[in-house]
Amino acid sequence: MLRLLRDEPAQDRSSLLTLEHAGETIVVALRRATTARRFTLRVRFAARDAVLTMPQRASLRDARAFAERHAAWIAARLNRLPATIPFAHGSVVPLRGVDHALIHAPERRGTVWTEARDDLETGVALCVSGQTEHMHRRVQDYLKREARRDLECAVARHTGTLGLAPRGVGLRDPVSRWGSCSSSGSLNFSWRLIMTPPFVLDYLAAHEVAHLVHLDHSPKFWAVAHRLCPHTDRAEAWLSAHGAHLHKYGARE
Repeated sequence: MLRLLRDEPAQDRSSLLTLEHAGETIVVALRRATTARRFTLRVRFAARDAVLTMPQRASLRDARAFAERHAAWIAARLNRLPATIPFAHGSVVPLRGVDHALIHAPERRGTVWTEARDDLETGVALCVSGQTEHMHRRVQDYLKREARRDLECAVARHTGTLGLAPRGVGLRDPVSRWGSCSSSGSLNFSWRLIMTPPFVLDYLAAHEVAHLVHLDHSPKFWAVAHRLCPHTDRAEAWLSAHGAHLHKYGARE
């Protein structure tokens, strides 16, 4: 089962390394890890960067030499990442798992609203009034409001099932996890979950609520998570296949 929500090891430390390859500048994040036995490279879809994990005692000079030997590999994979999609007129953005065409409607009243449109391939639009330069902010604000509403509802339902006190919901935009639960019981989620099908958002809410009972990923935790959310496996499979792609939405033009 995919464990998507774990924090990075606390003992890891990161810095940046800049490379030049074929006229391009490549930035590589360096991460020392006590468990690393050799140098390893990976390209992160969500962050759209490269990470070089290195043994705790390895030298920065050796790290740079390793990265430079693999600069062509890094550049090729970065260049193959899907293009980002801005919150701009004509873009298509998912909302609760359904593709919506973004339509700028400066002459219309209102802020942001959904509208059925037979003239669009998606069949539904997310319309945005106001000036062009405000479109990105208005779309993002709308998605965050919808995410908060859906997550607050799901969290209230799951805490009610367990007989726990209601919890507030915080929204963030992390690249490495979809939700978190602190030792004090504070729940935070990625606002991008509003782009997923409802069963995925519901699963993440159940996952974090289950952490209010067991702040780990023990069998007891997963028993609570599955009780709250029978479609846990289906949701994790969806996130494994599609989750990283959610980070391509919202880039400014």
